[in-house]
Amino acid sequence: MAVVIPGSYAEKSPIDAENGVNDIGPKELDAGVLFVLKSQGSWLHCGYHLTTAIVAPALLSLPFTFTLLGWIGGMICLSTAGMVTFYSYNLLCLVLEHHALLGKRQRRFRDMAHDILGPGWGRDFVGPLQLGICYGAVIATALLGGQSLKFIYLLSAPNGSMQLYQFIIMFGGLTLVMTQLPSFHSLRHINLVSLILCLAYCAFTTAGSIDIGYSNKAPRRDYSITGVGINRIFGVFNAISIIATTYGNGIIPEIQATIAPPTTGKMFKGLLLCYSVVISTFFSVAISGYWAFGNQAQASVLQNFMSDRTPLLPKWFLLMTYIFTFVQTYSQPINVILERRFADPKKGEFSIRNVVPRLITRSLSVIIATTLAAMLPFFGDIMALFGAFGCIPLDFILPMVFYNVTFKPSRKSIIFWGNTIIAVISTILSLVGAVASVRQIVIDAKTYHLFANM
Repeated sequence: MAVVIPGSYAEKSPIDAENGVNDIGPKELDAGVLFVLKSQGSWLHCGYHLTTAIVAPALLSLPFTFTLLGWIGGMICLSTAGMVTFYSYNLLCLVLEHHALLGKRQRRFRDMAHDILGPGWGRDFVGPLQLGICYGAVIATALLGGQSLKFIYLLSAPNGSMQLYQFIIMFGGLTLVMTQLPSFHSLRHINLVSLILCLAYCAFTTAGSIDIGYSNKAPRRDYSITGVGINRIFGVFNAISIIATTYGNGIIPEIQATIAPPTTGKMFKGLLLCYSVVISTFFSVAISGYWAFGNQAQASVLQNFMSDRTPLLPKWFLLMTYIFTFVQTYSQPINVILERRFADPKKGEFSIRNVVPRLITRSLSVIIATTLAAMLPFFGDIMALFGAFGCIPLDFILPMVFYNVTFKPSRKSIIFWGNTIIAVISTILSLVGAVASVRQIVIDAKTYHLFANM
């Protein structure tokens, strides 16, 4: 729900007064921005949000991507994706800062598309795409949280009969509480804890892989690439899509919107903090996991820490690893869209009129996502699908387009052609990756049943 603020072009809307933004022109009072994207954070808070949005338990699938790419291909793809995403996120920051200096601060990805490419792009392409990615992250989060709970359960009851879907439902119940936090800014302290936890479980995962690799319990390591013929080719594109998803963010403008003005330079500092964590965690987990388990690495490397429900490491070590992973896992923010549609910006944030719809819509969102995660627990396939359809377009293509359209670099310049080449190659990867991921889901659907206990 939104209403237009009447008055002269020089007037500030109530939302601008609160967030300290000096946009010129008539404004829409948007409940999603007013209640969720409060501009009150520092660059350090921005770093927490960025890190938590990227460094998540999804990175535990990186050793699996190496089984489809091999050592050389895996290292090249992991390194290239890291450099390209850091570059593309920095381009987004420059575009956002440019428009903020012109007096029009863009607080959402769809706002960028609307202002730079036209209304149709924001409404019909970027908005639905971003919603799909964020909601897909909620589904993947529920699945990962359920898997962590199941691992903890198996440590105490190796022969237990509880199924994966039951743990996913349990985790969904906990997520119902987390999702009621009203604003993105209110997550800043939780995201700091999350940052610390991701460093902890990545350190435990790396140490555990190395310990198993040197022990007599280590599996026979085979580093040959899995699959033959067409399956190997599609496997490569699946792996690229998974890596793109792991690096994916999709909410850079929303994170930038949480920074108190002036914003110049703050996002770049946050990115430096974020990628210092990204480099240390992504490469340590990927290299140690693939080294220890070779092409037997599972969709989540934590699955390799148990063999036939028998732990390969001390129980206390596994318990700590699973707990760190479980606590760090929670849903991506899709609440901006829900608040924009169902909240009334003219009422108080904690008024009955807004609290009741918030409770209902956010709870329904989590319940539906939890149900889908329990029904379709194919984590690797889900990661590849999200990467191909969503993360590659938002994180590898649109930032290049936004920069070229906004700053109009010379067609003879390196930056113009560099951006264009990255966008074209990423478009091809997205299209082929989408076909490969859908194909793999169809194949796995013939093997697994709904609510499978994986």
